[in-house]
Amino acid sequence: MKSVMIPTPAGRLHALEAGDGPLVLMIHGFPGLGWSWRHQLPALAAAGYRAVAVDSLGYGGSDRPAAAEAYTAARMQDAFLGVLDYYGAESAFIVGQDFGAQYAWNMAVRSPDRVRGLLATIPYDYDLCGRAMLGSAPRLPAGALAQPTCASPDHLPSERFAAMGRDHFVHFHYFQQVGPAEHELADRVAEYLQRSFHALSASGDLWAWKALPSEGTGYLDALPDAPPLPWSWLSQAAFDRFVEGYHHPDPMLRFIGGLNSYRTADTNWVEGLAWADADVTVPTLFLYGADDPSFAFFPDWEPRLRQRVPGLCGITVIDGAGHLVQQEQPKAFNAALIAFLNRL
Repeated sequence: MKSVMIPTPAGRLHALEAGDGPLVLMIHGFPGLGWSWRHQLPALAAAGYRAVAVDSLGYGGSDRPAAAEAYTAARMQDAFLGVLDYYGAESAFIVGQDFGAQYAWNMAVRSPDRVRGLLATIPYDYDLCGRAMLGSAPRLPAGALAQPTCASPDHLPSERFAAMGRDHFVHFHYFQQVGPAEHELADRVAEYLQRSFHALSASGDLWAWKALPSEGTGYLDALPDAPPLPWSWLSQAAFDRFVEGYHHPDPMLRFIGGLNSYRTADTNWVEGLAWADADVTVPTLFLYGADDPSFAFFPDWEPRLRQRVPGLCGITVIDGAGHLVQQEQPKAFNAALIAFLNRL
């Protein structure tokens, strides 16, 4: 694997690169890094592809602007199209996990000529700026209160997150305010990453937060303790690379990429209205972990996905994996990914 710095209109992105051939751009989520794709890079290279795994803006070796407006969907689109331009690729295969899937879906809808094929691990339009694949038209009567839902055509996301927060702690709401999360997590990077990785995995309990109120609760209060490393899918050495990647001399910037991804939700939802009724026509594989705890946020996703993604080539469920599917079950993930790419 080779380390490269890529200039883009949104800032410089650090990336890991392996192989030659058609470009496969892999985009991670939060918490994650380009290192999240360590198992995919050599497998794709061996299969005849040029695999590129970026540290998204605000993460790892990439630029880390402090302002939330640097992380809007439009700016992230500029960043990832800039990666394609850097490699001289008119189009590329895009693979996205968590927030990376949000950006990948957006690329497929907003710049379909640049996307040869798409693999995503969370449903279309269920990101924090999304409308749950329900289109642009509001569903609630005028004057109705915001509902505690992750994605909806009704009300700004921050209003819906606040409604969720009235019932119990939820990180969507907690992360909206600048400061509390930065101060809580800055000096506990390893502890946060270990707890978060485990909670998101097939063995974790992400939803423990439902037992806690929003008032007076921090994210580390809501994340259960994690078992000691190593785990079956994560070695101590691999985990140490994540901890190192999140470090920054300014404590307020250690998690800025992930936190600002939540804080752009309202802007993205407003911007996203222009594409709210757009279907995904590029060839698409939807792949997810059978035990992904985040799917509790996504009601009725499958019938909506099948209707809104006419380019859908298949849905693959990987047993023994949670939200971090490409790390938890890399052999199964790689086999499905490479078979999909080869078909295209």
